[in-house]
Amino acid sequence: MSAVASWVRIDIRRRWRSLLVLVLLIAVAAGTVMTAVAGARRGASAIDRLVEQTLPATAVVLPNQPGFDWDAVRALPQVEALTTFVVTGYVVDGVPPEHQAFVGHFPPADDEIMRTIERPVVLEGRLADPTRPDEVVVSAKFEDSFGLGVGDTVTIELAAPEQVDQYFEDDIEPTWGEGPAIEATIVGVIRSGWFSEETVNDLGFIVPSPGLHAEYAPNLLGSELSSASINALVRLNGGESALPEFKAALAGVTGNSGIDVWNWFDKARHVENVTRFEANSLLAFAAAAGIAAVFLLGQSIARYAASTVADLQVMRAVGMTPDQSRLVAVIGPTLAAGAGAVVGTAGAVVASQWFPIGTAALAEPSPGMDVDPAVLVTGVVATPLLVALAAVGAAWFAVRSTLRTAPSHRSAVAAAAARVGAPVPAIVGARFALEAGQGRSAVPVRPAILGAVAGVLGVLAAMTFSSGINDAATNLERFGQTYQLQGFLGYNSRDFAAVDTLLPALADDPDVVAVNDTRQDIAQAGDVAVAVATFRPVGNPLDVVLTGGRMPERAGEIVLAPRTADSIGAAVGDTIRLTGTRGDSEATVAGTGFVPAAPHNDYATGAWVTPETYDALFDGFKFHLGLVALRSGADPAAVIARAAESAGLTLEPVAPPVELAELQQVRELPVYLAGFLALLALGAVGHALATAVRRRRHDLAVLRALGMTRWQSRGVVVTQASVLALVGLAAGVPLGVALGRTVWRYVANTTPVFYVPPVAWLALVLVVPVALVAANLLAAWPGHRAASMRVGHVLRAE
Repeated sequence: MSAVASWVRIDIRRRWRSLLVLVLLIAVAAGTVMTAVAGARRGASAIDRLVEQTLPATAVVLPNQPGFDWDAVRALPQVEALTTFVVTGYVVDGVPPEHQAFVGHFPPADDEIMRTIERPVVLEGRLADPTRPDEVVVSAKFEDSFGLGVGDTVTIELAAPEQVDQYFEDDIEPTWGEGPAIEATIVGVIRSGWFSEETVNDLGFIVPSPGLHAEYAPNLLGSELSSASINALVRLNGGESALPEFKAALAGVTGNSGIDVWNWFDKARHVENVTRFEANSLLAFAAAAGIAAVFLLGQSIARYAASTVADLQVMRAVGMTPDQSRLVAVIGPTLAAGAGAVVGTAGAVVASQWFPIGTAALAEPSPGMDVDPAVLVTGVVATPLLVALAAVGAAWFAVRSTLRTAPSHRSAVAAAAARVGAPVPAIVGARFALEAGQGRSAVPVRPAILGAVAGVLGVLAAMTFSSGINDAATNLERFGQTYQLQGFLGYNSRDFAAVDTLLPALADDPDVVAVNDTRQDIAQAGDVAVAVATFRPVGNPLDVVLTGGRMPERAGEIVLAPRTADSIGAAVGDTIRLTGTRGDSEATVAGTGFVPAAPHNDYATGAWVTPETYDALFDGFKFHLGLVALRSGADPAAVIARAAESAGLTLEPVAPPVELAELQQVRELPVYLAGFLALLALGAVGHALATAVRRRRHDLAVLRALGMTRWQSRGVVVTQASVLALVGLAAGVPLGVALGRTVWRYVANTTPVFYVPPVAWLALVLVVPVALVAANLLAAWPGHRAASMRVGHVLRAE
């Protein structure tokens, strides 16, 4: 063993630069894989860890009735904790008008919030004093958006009590600033399920102290404290499973079975679906990085081990055994792998401060650097072990390579080219591309082919997936938004205007193609709350995006939104029982499709019914909306101005759903993965080209001696590169399109979005020329080496 130790010391001194480069390469590869895997695990568990720490609400109870008796609800045996909030607005000075509705969170109406329910994690500072009206806390993105953090002040402007009354009575927007202005200090940054942004594009928000309501209640609720509504968050003793019992008890104590009760864990499940996709994308990225490391680093490790074995041939002549030769060849790469794994682990810990990403970052309860022992310890142990195994294998083959050889597999493609009389460079290039060879002339053909296929597949899959997202982003009809304007016509069974006169006048506008008179209220289908809307065209009917079946045509028929249909467990043709404020009614599911979004539902929850079905269920409405579809090319601002001037009707553009921003977030992940796979393809093909010229230089030299020209030598390498690219295209294009569509269908179904098979036309048109050009650019240097080969020197050496 002293001979082994002595040679190892000599080898390390002699090749320390190569080992240092190997350490850095292994550190980058191992760090990348560990960072991605740890980031995926952290993101996938973010919402669960947040829920565990924050005493989350089980439900949001939305009666929207001024003067509602919450004490009776608090007394229900199912209620563990209850906190109320005021459904009203205020202005944050300095925030642009278009962002005001999103920046001011509902003011808490009692001091239970952040204490017995929705107790947030404090990311910085502290919670607001519930007795102080001049303290606020903010969400994590507020400081990034507005440059205001802990210790800074914001000014909250309230309306006068009379203005609040007028707003809820006549739908007249208050003139903010006529009430008190409170200069409030930001004392903390918080996060919980209720107190978190919905998408990464959100600007963040402030949350006033309960002291604001305690001191300025008339400025929030109206002069008699009876204009605005107070709703509540509820935490139930039995958790989500207690919701049916709670709903029945709520209906019993209030005498109203139509109170909307949101299952707050539905939101957590939606966030979990998004973060799971993000995590899976990161795991796929980690797998691609690991494969790239095997292809690229494996070649370097194999060359190092093989060259060490070759150097030791003289030592074998004086007694060194084959096993000792293999051991010496393994020690250097293994030591480099151990050092690289340690450096990569440190890099993964530093990089963890930027994870998790996307939606998971909005739910992470402990942002910043994080240590995942399971991933890091596995990486530190597995990296040297894998490198040692690779080096052992390379050394074993190097020792045995001179002892025996096996016949090389012949390519049928190359043989066919020879039979039809193809040019010699084409035949030889095809053999180099498709025949691995044996011994010293062996070329990594399979890794090159797999790399080429993976690169094309990854790029086409990512571009196809992105095409689906781009289609949804530019066609809001995929979310059921076939209308561009919306008017808020009434609230709690009271209209703000003469709807029967105004909507027909609006329908006569030359830029308006459809108007729907939409009344909405909440029914119960078993344990599921259903926001039921009327399909009542005023003039031409509104286009409705259906995912199955047809629209309701008569009384007793209903179209369910996708999430509602899943919650109920109903399909087209089934009969469901609904309970509304007027009584029970049965309805046959005529179809499934998207519905209009309103304050208490999104586009994928709720139902369409005929006016007759609606009137059998309800004796009024919760909300009354006018949905307006415009002709293509119409100016929405002009229609809004004409509606206000001629009909006195206030319209506003319809905001895109938050799911659109979520889709745009996840679009980047497959693109990053595709880029990594493209680099893998370039590395694998480039390595195969260089290796073929080096290891088969004798074959090339013989052909040159027999008359093959320099340009024909270049042609051999060009043919090899083109064949590899064509094989990658032949397999990668159909597989990439199929994979991209499969991933998009999964995302579209879980979002949900109306699925249209995406086609990335630009990518399909460019993939062939780009792949061939890239392959031939990679062939330039190996081709030059083949053309400039010193034939006599090579043949003498052989």
